[in-house]
Amino acid sequence: MPSKLSPGLYVTATPIGNLGDMTERARAILDQADVVVCEDTRVTGRLLKHFGITAKLWAYHDHNAAEMRPKIVALLEEGAAVALVSDAGTPLVSDPGFKLVRAARDAGFAVKSVPGASALTAALSVAGLPTNRVLFSGFLPAKKAARHTALEEIKDLRATLVFFERGSRLSDALADLAGVLGDREVSVCRELTKMHEEVRHGSLEGLRDIPVPEERGEFVIVVGPPAATEDMDDAALDILVRAALATASPSRAAAQVAEDTGLSRRRVYGRALALAPDE
Repeated sequence: MPSKLSPGLYVTATPIGNLGDMTERARAILDQADVVVCEDTRVTGRLLKHFGITAKLWAYHDHNAAEMRPKIVALLEEGAAVALVSDAGTPLVSDPGFKLVRAARDAGFAVKSVPGASALTAALSVAGLPTNRVLFSGFLPAKKAARHTALEEIKDLRATLVFFERGSRLSDALADLAGVLGDREVSVCRELTKMHEEVRHGSLEGLRDIPVPEERGEFVIVVGPPAATEDMDDAALDILVRAALATASPSRAAAQVAEDTGLSRRRVYGRALALAPDE
């Protein structure tokens, strides 16, 4: 690391639990930044104290973001190096930082990633569920009706779904996930990277009554995609196959459509061969 940071906004990941996951680069960035922008100065203050870092802290969160963004951009205009952190993990993953990144970028300043720990990727790495297509939905709405509406919008996506949830709402969330999405595979992760890390695998129906520890905390719920179905008729399938054949061979087109729809590759490949133009 250079002894002096160049001006710009440094989006800096911090540990989600285990302090050993703090990267050397992140430590250096936080130590050299002119200002560290964070969600909660108390939380980030404890982290910096652990690593012997003395830094000026500015709070930036949902309640003061509109007021603070111009001040942070003005600081960048003075040639400052500003580090952006969240309470834990990678900024912008379920926190308000994206508007600050956009404001800094639109004002012409460098925005640099300092990657590291993330509850999202940590959960995906141990869930044992498909990761070729993933939808991260953050925290579900607190109200039951709004939660159902949100789940109805994504229930047919052939993707692994990832949610954050508070322990106080875990049981209700799992019950609604099972009710709307059906009985899919699921991994429920708590205390990732910490001493009492726990990952439970099973079905939504089987885990909907999972006991919640007294300390509760936050959980990551990873839900597998819906089971494959063969209910698509040939006319609808042919539209997808023709589109795929425009840019791929029959074999590759069939693999792509089969993955996207969950249909058997044999059936899709048969349609691809029938529809492929003669050479």
